[in-house]
Amino acid sequence: MIKKVLTIAGSDCSGGAGIQADLKTFSAHGTYGMSVITSVVAENTCTVADIQNIHTDIITKQMDCVFEDIFPEAVKIGMLSTPEIMITVAECLANWLPENIVVDPVMYAKNGCALMKESSVNTLIQRIIPLADVLTPNIPEAEKISGISINHQQDMEQAARIIQQMGAKTVLVKGGHKIGDAIDVLYDGKSFYYFSSARINTKNTHGTGCTYSSAIAANLANGLPILQAITRAKSYITTAIEHALNLGKGNGPTNHFYDLYQHGLQEAS
Repeated sequence: MIKKVLTIAGSDCSGGAGIQADLKTFSAHGTYGMSVITSVVAENTCTVADIQNIHTDIITKQMDCVFEDIFPEAVKIGMLSTPEIMITVAECLANWLPENIVVDPVMYAKNGCALMKESSVNTLIQRIIPLADVLTPNIPEAEKISGISINHQQDMEQAARIIQQMGAKTVLVKGGHKIGDAIDVLYDGKSFYYFSSARINTKNTHGTGCTYSSAIAANLANGLPILQAITRAKSYITTAIEHALNLGKGNGPTNHFYDLYQHGLQEAS
């Protein structure tokens, strides 16, 4: 039977990030995608024009409708812009207790525009991070959460250690903002693991964080253990970036279906 994955995140009208990227990624992995929209973001490849947050009562009703009817094997959490939204999502998840929760602590769009209020970081740490089976901050997000500056791989390791102690089961600090190979550092409370790929020279990276975390969630839903799920997700996002779409005037979107178009759907193993 097809596996189900739920994304709880903001909507990107330009289609490259947020809910739209998540659903494309779920489909590319042969899973059935569902969504709970937390914010409607008016954005494109160049800018974020405005954000309208969804009322928390509607967020709760969206979540309840999904969980009571089509219970997912994995959940991806993306943009939660206010403390009120974070608390609502945390309370709903505590009620339904899904497995395989992947949290992408979205703070900034690719163009640098803020997607999370500054006042929300403490609530993120207290209410959302402890829910994560996998937390996937990029370097600016990891700096903000951990409170340290990240300049080297050892700093990534230290940040992962600090954040994991906040309650996440595993923390994957992504190295896409560094120079050199794109090395991601995973810490599970005992050991470090490293996931590396050659850096691709392209500006078209809109939605990469959303896509990577969604690929991890889809792989977990398909029954893969965490290390294998991340390995496959890393390969998927690397291919999507390598064959990114040159659309728009800014940072274009990744190509979510390139491998599927080339080779067809492969069984998880």
